[in-house]
Amino acid sequence: MASPDLSLSTVSPVAAIAIAAAVGFAFLLHWLAYAIGIRIVRKMGWAPVILPAIYHPTRWLVVLLALSAGMRGLRLGGRVEDIWSIGSAMAFVLLMGWAVLALLGAMRTLVERNSDMSVEDNLRARRQHTRVRILYRIAQFVVGFIVIALMLMTIPGVRAVGVTLMASAGIVGLAVGAAAQPALKNLIAGVQMAFSEPIRLDDVVIVEGEWGRIEDITLTYVVVRIWDDRRMVVPVSYFLEKPFQNWTTKTSDLLGTIFLYVDPTADVARIRAKFVDVASANRRWDRRVAIVQVTDHRADAMELRGLLSARNAGEAFDLRCEVREAMLDFLRTEMPEALARSRQRVEGAVAFTRPADAQASVPASTHSG
Repeated sequence: MASPDLSLSTVSPVAAIAIAAAVGFAFLLHWLAYAIGIRIVRKMGWAPVILPAIYHPTRWLVVLLALSAGMRGLRLGGRVEDIWSIGSAMAFVLLMGWAVLALLGAMRTLVERNSDMSVEDNLRARRQHTRVRILYRIAQFVVGFIVIALMLMTIPGVRAVGVTLMASAGIVGLAVGAAAQPALKNLIAGVQMAFSEPIRLDDVVIVEGEWGRIEDITLTYVVVRIWDDRRMVVPVSYFLEKPFQNWTTKTSDLLGTIFLYVDPTADVARIRAKFVDVASANRRWDRRVAIVQVTDHRADAMELRGLLSARNAGEAFDLRCEVREAMLDFLRTEMPEALARSRQRVEGAVAFTRPADAQASVPASTHSG
C-alpha cells in the first residue's frame, strides 16, 4: 500500500521568491496603512486607540491572505493540501476573532475615557462604565464561543461527529442545563442587570448589613468593597431577587441624621440656631438641608433630631460626626442646664395624729391604765 503523499511537488526558486515577496509586501503595505491612519487620527485631534488595538491581528491577517494567494500557484500533494486548507481556515477564524475582541476592547476604552468617574456628579459616567463593562464581557463570551465553533467546523471529522450527535442534542442540553443552572441563572441575571441597572460601579450599597461600594461587576458575581477594605463577593442574581439598599440610585446626595438628648426644659430655639451655625461653618455641608426637630419626649429627656445634607455618603458620615461633636461641646460649655439629667422628688414624712373626734369616741376604759 502506497504511503500518502506528504511532500510538495517541485517548488521552483521563482515561486519561493514570489511567496516571500508577497509576504514582505503585505508587511510593508500594512505598516504604511497603519502609519497613514495614525497620522490622520492625530491631525483630527483624536486619541489613537482603535488602530493600535487592532494593529497585531490585522497584520497577521494580511500576511495570511498574502501567503494564501502565493500558495495557490503551487502544486501541493493531497495530504499537504488538506492540512494547509484546514490550518489556514482555522488561523483565519482565530485572527478574525482576535481582531473583533481587540476592536471591542478599544471601543470600551473610548467609552470609559469619555466618562470620567472622578467628578463629583458621576452618575452618568458610572452608568456608562457599568453597562459597557457587562456588555463587553457578554461579547467576549459570544465571540469566543463562535470562534471555537467555527474552528471546529473547519475539521471534517469533527463536523461529521457534530451532525451525528444532533439527534441527542436535546437530552444533552437538558442535562447540561440542569447541572449548570446556577451559572446560567447568574449569566442571565448579568445580562438583565446591564439594562435594568439596579446597581452601577461605585454605587454605595448596604448588602447583608454591610456598608460598601460596588467595585466590580462580572457576568456571574459582584464585588462589594466594604468600608474597612474587605471584599464581599455576591452572586449577580442576589441584586435581582433580594432587597438591598442603594444610596446612589438617582443621585449621590444624601441626608444624614444626628440625635441629641437634652433636658425637657432646654431652649430648643437656641439649640436650633447653633445647629445651623455649626453646619454653615462646615465645608462638607452642601447648603440644602439643616434643621432640628423635636421627635420624642420622655419624662427625663427630650429627643432632638438634626438633619444634614451632603454631596455623598462619605461626606455625610463625616459631617454628622463633626456636627455632633460641636453640638455636644456647645451644650457642655454654654448650655449645661440643657444636658439631660435624672430627677427624683423626695417628700418629707407627715406625722400621724388621731383626729379629735376620733379620740372623743373612744371609750373611757381604753384610756385607763
